[in-house]
Amino acid sequence: MFTTYKQIPLKTLKRGIITFGLCVCAMVLQAQNQEKIPLPSELEQGYPRIYITQSEKKDLLKTIKKETWAQEVSNGIHNRIDHYVEQHKTDPEWMVSRLQMYWKTKSTNVYVNGINYSHADGEAPVPTVRFVGSRDYTTPYGTPKLEDVKPYMDDPRGLWLPNRSKEGHPFEWAEISKTGRVIYSINERIIELGRDAAFMYWLENDPAFAQFAFDIFHTYMEGMSYRSEPIDLLNGHIQTLVGFTNFQVIHDNVLIHVAELYDFLHPYIEANHAKDIAMYDKTIKRWIDQIIKNGVPQNNWNLHQAKIILKAAMVLQDNKNYDDKKGREYYIDYILNVTSARQWSLNKFLDYGYDKENGVWAECPGYSMGVTKDLTHFIEDFNNTFDHNILPYMPVMETAVKMLPQYLFPNGQTVAFGDSNYGGLYTDAFSDMIRMGQNTGNKELEEEFTGLYQLFTEDKGGKMRKPKVDISSFFASKPLELNPKYKKGKLEDYITQTFYAPNVSWHVQRMGTGTDGMMVSLNGSLGNHMHANGINMELYGKGYVQGGDPGKGAGYLQPIYLEYYSQFPAHNTVMVDGVSSYTEMLSYHAFDLKGEYPKSEQKTGYYKDITYSDVYFLEPETQSDQTRLVSIVKTGAETGYYIDVFRSKKQKGGDKFHDYFYHNLGQSMSIMDANGKPLDLTPSEEMGFAGGHLYAFDYMWDKKSIKLDDDYQAEWKIDMTEGQDDVFMNLWMKGEEGREVFSIKSPPHKAFKDNSGLPYEVDKAPYLTMAARQHGVAWEKPFVSVYEPFTSKNGKSIVSISSFEDENQNPEFVGLEISSKSGRKDVVFSSANHKTATYKKMQTDATYTLVGTETNGDWVIFIGNGKQVQAKGYTISATELGNVVLEFKNGEFLLDNEVPVTITKNNSEKTYSVSELRKVELD
Repeated sequence: MFTTYKQIPLKTLKRGIITFGLCVCAMVLQAQNQEKIPLPSELEQGYPRIYITQSEKKDLLKTIKKETWAQEVSNGIHNRIDHYVEQHKTDPEWMVSRLQMYWKTKSTNVYVNGINYSHADGEAPVPTVRFVGSRDYTTPYGTPKLEDVKPYMDDPRGLWLPNRSKEGHPFEWAEISKTGRVIYSINERIIELGRDAAFMYWLENDPAFAQFAFDIFHTYMEGMSYRSEPIDLLNGHIQTLVGFTNFQVIHDNVLIHVAELYDFLHPYIEANHAKDIAMYDKTIKRWIDQIIKNGVPQNNWNLHQAKIILKAAMVLQDNKNYDDKKGREYYIDYILNVTSARQWSLNKFLDYGYDKENGVWAECPGYSMGVTKDLTHFIEDFNNTFDHNILPYMPVMETAVKMLPQYLFPNGQTVAFGDSNYGGLYTDAFSDMIRMGQNTGNKELEEEFTGLYQLFTEDKGGKMRKPKVDISSFFASKPLELNPKYKKGKLEDYITQTFYAPNVSWHVQRMGTGTDGMMVSLNGSLGNHMHANGINMELYGKGYVQGGDPGKGAGYLQPIYLEYYSQFPAHNTVMVDGVSSYTEMLSYHAFDLKGEYPKSEQKTGYYKDITYSDVYFLEPETQSDQTRLVSIVKTGAETGYYIDVFRSKKQKGGDKFHDYFYHNLGQSMSIMDANGKPLDLTPSEEMGFAGGHLYAFDYMWDKKSIKLDDDYQAEWKIDMTEGQDDVFMNLWMKGEEGREVFSIKSPPHKAFKDNSGLPYEVDKAPYLTMAARQHGVAWEKPFVSVYEPFTSKNGKSIVSISSFEDENQNPEFVGLEISSKSGRKDVVFSSANHKTATYKKMQTDATYTLVGTETNGDWVIFIGNGKQVQAKGYTISATELGNVVLEFKNGEFLLDNEVPVTITKNNSEKTYSVSELRKVELD
């Protein structure tokens, strides 16, 4: 249980499942054949027991005496609580009276009106615990210091709080339903102080700390014992979510602090207030039952609920000591193995949420990474508490942790579609797995994750950041000691050129790392915390996620989130008739992956300078077919571009217009013709709610437009500070009859946790947006774009882009000629129907073909999902659609064919079976 420090010996195995005498391999075999996770064979009977036992107290005291950091934690806790404990000796009402209770009304029944508090009634013999003000935590009112909280505050006028929206933050009476989570925050703060005092009493035996902790605990728990489940007057969804203190049971985290306080104070209570133990236990059990009864099982809630339940269950007695036989073992088994309507067993939870093949959790990246981290911590915490390793019964977890680097852009920031933010990759899950390997003797596990951990941290010697001043630092923040024999892993073992996660409808292509790396991420809307975004794109360039997702913008219940940030116009996508939308949050609208190169998670044996993906999406609001073909073309060590071909049409016709949105970082944006001359855009009101469109349009402003048939371009500039290269994104787009181009200012980009090295306040500045509107159908007149990121130092590498038509007049075809400063020339073919297209003696029936020629005579023929291509004097034929790359370089031929092919030149014909990239003899 107490395994935190090197100076403290590991706990004996007397309570552990390790008494089964099973080695790790045997446990894996057992786990594969046994769905039920076994419980620990013995449980600690004394108190405390959650983090440490009485027998381990001496070791902790030695650590505090010996280790500077432990002394700092101990001193910090004393600094936080000592003056309150001292005050409590002469004024025992001061702290207790700051608890948010129904002091006068002593209400037992709480009523809510949907997401807001309504009122309370009923009367208990003692003051009862107040319920929080709203599910929506957005409020102008701040949480006051305890010194500013009115004692015994139970006033019909509401709460006396500072109004942060007014100058000077004056205090005023606030209606409870307008106060967000202030009530809960005050109570949680006081319970935490009581928890700290209970710990210090157990550690140092000062009865003043026990009295302080007990008075808080008893007042709160006795009041909670009379509280009933809140009632939703609307009889709506909220009724299935509410806890005893919060609108969502997952936010009843105060129960963890209550359990910790009770755990350390239990010996004192046994000696001085034993008659109240039955009431305390009954209240904790009712609280746990409420968390089991309500909530959401199919997402991160299930795990958050389990974490609360585990800590609360730990302070209960054994089943045999309760008439209903619902004690510690009952609740531990419940979260591991029992499934009910809103609390699933751990394995059902894992089976539902994880893709067993690639380890992706079925939520947006921010939440997915959080679930994996929380699960590894749960596993490690469980092992520390019970000497019971449950990792072998959850085999998907190793895959889930190893896939986390796949979320990374070349600059080390994670993708951020849905309700996510851009930021670095947390290494908590890696370190948890290292600890599990160390604590269970699994050397292979320890070595694997030590190598992975070292890829993302400079920690070489087991040092850690300064621990926070919290009792958890004594038990859960063990300095990680790395085995010096285990070396840093290889990044390419964990990050692949393409990665596809069908359970969240996400596909990524990437090349390289750092400033000159390239990456494009596409996502649909499948899983939890997703947005209504169609086929959304995130685009990287020159060190920044320039075409990024703007984040959730505000709280989930705020209008700007519901009406803008979660909707199509906030994303890099195509919207139909101004009305494309569907349910955000838990969404079921995935795209189909029709083609990709190389194969997802392929690590070797492919051509590295071109990738592509081709996806199909059914836009449900207008029943529109949409396809998006995106490709990365790397033309040099520091140069490359992206191709984007987006087609959209309503299945039943009657298309009014299709809008292509692209947002990019920068303080300025220019819209120009193909030659770089600024276009004369004029103010427009066409893109607005008026006309029966989405509200989202009205959150955008300063809209200007121009109608044109010719090619055009947009360019964004990140104006860096003096001495740094400015960063640009250039977008060239093929002109079409019926095209209208807009410049727009959109609500700020809110997905960066900090400014991420950017020279302006991204979260306050407008997110500069180009929109292309195709009046009528956008299938035979698709949105054809070429994106090139570049810097002021090197300038653009592309010197010209032009389009061409199929000589056979295929209306569902587009062609491009792209010339670079290096002299390289690329000819690009894209077809929506696999009809043979012809241009300058080249022919192809592929979805995507690129014929690239260097000045030194090297060339490449890239075929994406085709059967017949003719170029460079060679005919490449296959009997089925597939990807083929034929490269001529330095006088040698290299071939990668995912389908059998025949290559013909003149009268020579050679057939090749499926194989990865290798040298072949053609001439």
